[in-house]
Amino acid sequence: MNLRVVQDMEAFEAHWGIPGGIVQTIVGSQLKGGQLPCPPRIMHELQLDEQAKIILYEIEPKDKTKPIILLAHGMGGCSESSYIRRISTKLWMRGYGVILINHQGCGPGMGLSPRLWNGGASDDLAKMIDFVIQQKPEKPLLPIGFSLSANVLLKYLGEGRTIPDNVLGALAVNPPVDLRVSSAIISRKWGCALFNQYYMRLIRNQAVALMKHFPSALSPLKNLKTIWDFDVSYTAPAGGFNDVDDYYDRCSSMHYLKGIGIPASILCAEDDPFIPSEVFGRVEMSNNVTLHKPEQGGHMGYISKYVTPHGDRRWMDYAVLEWIQQLQKVGDKS
Repeated sequence: MNLRVVQDMEAFEAHWGIPGGIVQTIVGSQLKGGQLPCPPRIMHELQLDEQAKIILYEIEPKDKTKPIILLAHGMGGCSESSYIRRISTKLWMRGYGVILINHQGCGPGMGLSPRLWNGGASDDLAKMIDFVIQQKPEKPLLPIGFSLSANVLLKYLGEGRTIPDNVLGALAVNPPVDLRVSSAIISRKWGCALFNQYYMRLIRNQAVALMKHFPSALSPLKNLKTIWDFDVSYTAPAGGFNDVDDYYDRCSSMHYLKGIGIPASILCAEDDPFIPSEVFGRVEMSNNVTLHKPEQGGHMGYISKYVTPHGDRRWMDYAVLEWIQQLQKVGDKS
């Protein structure tokens, strides 16, 4: 095996047979690796409001001195998404307790909420984080958001709310910080047509469950072809926004990065097919935010040229654990 220890979050080299951001994204999503043991999980049902419920899963720690890691899935995903299950298991095997969330209408929570979540769901995330802290008030918490949840996490951190002291830091993996730009790319760029179809299929599954249990709710079941159309016809009105531009303007985390007051890291490859690298050059960031931009990796692909110390080529998983360990070291010294 060709083993290399990654020294920092820019030190990623793509596998020679998986070149380019689009291919990395596809393979990263679809490649099936070895099956890891599935840790036991405790289910929690959280009431967000009078009608909406979501499901969280808790994996208890082997090492009670370590912080709890909260993993938040991307668009169309849930606690059962392969990367969430894979990373949560790797964390558990290294002693960490893990919380796997499901946003409104997602995964085991499909049909428990009268609307689907969106890229501005920071109030929901706040309730989930508060719930975890109430359950474990003595434990530090490290939230990690992937893709659309990464945007939600950054918005949560920077929009001016009081962040609990338990939250030591946060990691946003491939956040679409400009929702308008990312939505337009996925919806209109020919090279992203496959991704648009994939996400729309996942969203439709969630929409079917929603309308089965809440037939009087605003229906997402329309003949919509793209993410942009979905945001225009459903996301904006269901979320109480004036229109799609109001949704994109109020929910894009690029507007909140300057307000982040705790250590936060962003990991986003320069060849991410949905998130142009130059977007980050146009935003003002707090000194608490660290941006990591490996040249390759696609959108949450990061299939490595080298085998990581985890024994596979899933560099994203390894980078997540490295970030957690580095933040712990800083906390131990302070």
